[in-house]
Order: sequence, then C-alpha cells, then structure tokens
Amino acid sequence: MPSHLALLSCLLVLVLSLDKFLLHYLKKRLFSGPRIIPSGASKSRRSMAAAAKWSETAMLVIDMQKDFVDPAMRSPMLVAGGEAVVPAVAEAVAVARERGIFLVWVVREHDPSGRDVELFRRHHYSGGKGPTVKGLKGAELADGLVIKEGEYKLVKTRFSAFFATHLDSVLKTAGIKNLVIVGVQTPNCIRQTVFDAVALDYEKVTVLIDATAAARPEIHLSNIRDMKNIGVETPTLEEWRR
Repeated sequence: MPSHLALLSCLLVLVLSLDKFLLHYLKKRLFSGPRIIPSGASKSRRSMAAAAKWSETAMLVIDMQKDFVDPAMRSPMLVAGGEAVVPAVAEAVAVARERGIFLVWVVREHDPSGRDVELFRRHHYSGGKGPTVKGLKGAELADGLVIKEGEYKLVKTRFSAFFATHLDSVLKTAGIKNLVIVGVQTPNCIRQTVFDAVALDYEKVTVLIDATAAARPEIHLSNIRDMKNIGVETPTLEEWRR
C-alpha cells in the first residue's frame, strides 16, 4: 500500500511539472515574438498624432482686404501681386479648416481721420476716407474669403500682427505653438509678423510661398530667402497640404 501511495505521489509531481512546462512554453510562443500591430491601429495612431499637431497650430491670414488685393478699388495700398494669390489663400484656409487649425484673420481697420496710421501714410487720409478705413468697402475681405464662427478677427494698425495687439496672448491661451502664415505683403506685414513670431519663440513658423505676395516677384523671393535664413519653413501650398 505504501508503495502505491509513493507511486501516486510521483505521478502527481510529474503531472504538475508538465503543466508548468506547457504554460511556460505557451507564454514564450505567444508573447516573446515580434509584436504585430494591425494596419488600422497604426493609421489611427498617425491620425491622432496629426490631430494633436494641428490643434497646436494657427493660421494667420494677413491683410487679405480689398484695398490691398482688388485693383478695382484703385487704392494707393494695392499690392500688385496680391490679386493673384487670392485663390491660393482661399485654398489654404479650406485645408486649415479641414485640419481643425485655429484661423486668425489679421486685418487693418483705421480711424477715418487717419490718426492711428503710420506717419508716412497719413497724407492718404482726408475727409473721412482712406485705405482700409473701418466700415468702408476697402476694409472688407477679398471676395471669396469669409470669417466663420469660431475663427478670430484681429485688428492691427501697424505692420506686425503682434505689435500693440493681444495676438500673442490669444494664441498662447489657445495652446498654439506653431504658425502658418498667408497673405500680403511679404516685405512688410508678413516679414515683421514672422520676425516677431520667431522672437516670441513659436516653435515652428511656416510661410506658404505661393499663398503670400509682394509688389514684384523678386521682392517676394528675396524676403522669403531672408525668412528661411532665420529658420522659417517656406513650402508651397501643395507641399504643406500633404
């Protein structure tokens, strides 16, 4: 009888040992190999990363007003290359909306007397009329450009969108770290806004070279080169939208 008990004990120990061995083997087979992530999950992660990036990005649409881009206004402030980039700016705005990018419409709106205009421009203002006077047609956005609900309108009276405005506060409050800039004109309002953005430590500043313009192509390109030399990215609209 004792021998039978000893034999049963040995068999029980053997069975338990085999169970442990099989469990260890299965764990090794199931979990030690390369992890395969379904393609759908990978795409989902990329989409989430892109959404996070765009939520920290704002697009500044600068001075796309009739007095600056519409020759029919006969404005002394007309930017010769401005009209040609209106479609590109409209397309850039559409892409920004699709991506959930915060849109800031930067415009000039001056007092009819011209007393808030730069000194060198005040001679253009008399009799309550002048370029981009608040309430007049010339201060309106170019045809096809519309500010939608949830987007932000910022009024400035100097070249830089940051000078004597609360733009930096608005952007930082919204968690914005990166800027994409379109509009007119490259050597004045675009350039000064960009240099101020760099000085204010925005992590990434991008100027879309075919959605911005100056009076002449050579002026535009020379200013694009200067901005590129201080770390600004200068893709085309097509390159940026990929």
